[in-house]
Amino acid sequence: MGARVVTARTGARGFSTPSPREVVLRYLLLVVALFVTVGPFLWQLSTSLKGAGEDVYTSTPSFVPSEPTLDNYARAFEAVPILGFAGNSLVVAGIVVVGNIVGATLAGYALARLRFRGARLVLGAILFTMLLPGEATIVAQYLTIRQLGLADTLLGVALPGAVGMLNVLLMRTAFVAVPKELDEAAIVDGANAWQRLWHVGVPNVLGMLAVVAIFAFIGAWDDFLWPLIVLTTPEKFTLTVGLEYLSGTFTNNPRVVAAGTMIAFVPIVVFFAALQRYFFRGVDEGAIKG
Repeated sequence: MGARVVTARTGARGFSTPSPREVVLRYLLLVVALFVTVGPFLWQLSTSLKGAGEDVYTSTPSFVPSEPTLDNYARAFEAVPILGFAGNSLVVAGIVVVGNIVGATLAGYALARLRFRGARLVLGAILFTMLLPGEATIVAQYLTIRQLGLADTLLGVALPGAVGMLNVLLMRTAFVAVPKELDEAAIVDGANAWQRLWHVGVPNVLGMLAVVAIFAFIGAWDDFLWPLIVLTTPEKFTLTVGLEYLSGTFTNNPRVVAAGTMIAFVPIVVFFAALQRYFFRGVDEGAIKG
């Protein structure tokens, strides 16, 4: 009798089926989140395309430029050597991406599949380091880089981020999700640890590798504070540091500054577009198996 009453009250919908009010609320939250995340980007893009005759500080802002122009991008290229700065950023990002792919893969596989003393202690140390803000260790990092003779070098900029602790945990989670039976079958066939990693582990975690690569690239490309501390020679500046010249040169012209930020955003879009298929596969793997 009670089951019939519950069924009658719920109607044709199941317990997991959202009501129309819940659906509307979800879409409203999505719209708010979209406005908060994408709104600033659209505003910067709109500002970079506005001509000198348009007021960007008007009380009634408009996202659509009345006189679209690319002159702001040309002035940005003329003001600072953007291509040189972008090349430096690509070198740093390349080192960081390769370091994270190799280092996080090896460390993640060791923590997930190999048996050795102190494995839990190492995992706890990794978790503990993630609790510390980056600013708490930045002085020690700089002293270490200087003692290694890597101050004012692109390698010195890239080295601290070459292996991210979060990426190690992501790779460990991905390797744990791989069925142990595959490893056991490889052991029966006489495969050693390196062969199991390369032929069994890596092919099953390509999606998570794409996630690690994208996170590493974005973190290295957008980093501003650490390159500002390490680098002193203008020719070695990364793009985020070099674009500060635009803020100083065109303080009263936010259109050119916005054009510079859009130029810096392009490589991130290209890199993500190249790996998006593997990225979403890695997100699905982490959501289902992890």
